[in-house]
Amino acid sequence: MKLTKKSHSCVRLEKDGRTLVLDPGGFSEEDAAVGADAVLVTHEHPDHFNEGRLRAAMEANPAAEIWTLRSVAEKISAAFPGRVHTVGHGDTFTAAGFDVQVHGELHAVIHPDIPRITNVGYLVDDGRVFHPGDALTVPDHAVETLMLPVMAPWSKISEVIDYVRELKPQRAYDIHDALLTDLARPIYDNQIGALGGADHQRLTPGESAEV
Repeated sequence: MKLTKKSHSCVRLEKDGRTLVLDPGGFSEEDAAVGADAVLVTHEHPDHFNEGRLRAAMEANPAAEIWTLRSVAEKISAAFPGRVHTVGHGDTFTAAGFDVQVHGELHAVIHPDIPRITNVGYLVDDGRVFHPGDALTVPDHAVETLMLPVMAPWSKISEVIDYVRELKPQRAYDIHDALLTDLARPIYDNQIGALGGADHQRLTPGESAEV
């Protein structure tokens, strides 16, 4: 499977000539989802869900479909009749030839005064890749490649390190990194790499790896 990092939390997975894109939000490239056979969206925040990015993908491929939670599906299902599927924790489905399990229910706490919204993570192909969205969800399944939300208003680095320790993936690649400046990246790289207990790597937008 080929994994390509796009900006922020967007990831492209390619296998057997088909493409799955996760979270092509407003911080990702305008064409981040173009060429996708299927798109997964973890939650409704604009850095993960952008109707323009989705519209571009759906228009480029009339057979493309979207899987997402109810709060997002309600916003876009009318624009793409019959092509938007609602999922929740515990669901399993196949999208573009990828087997997907849904894990998680709520977004991480930003502040106690801010109501929590729904958020789901996607475990792809029996744990080969796990994208948790905006939560430190621990699936009941081993994870080979963790897409690690490395920096967010709702987290601190000790929580990120402990999350890697708890999941024990073979490798962790950074996502949710648009707010992390290049000046601060070595701090995160060094501390997560030294303390997380897993192979921690960073891909620049457009860079790929085989997983």
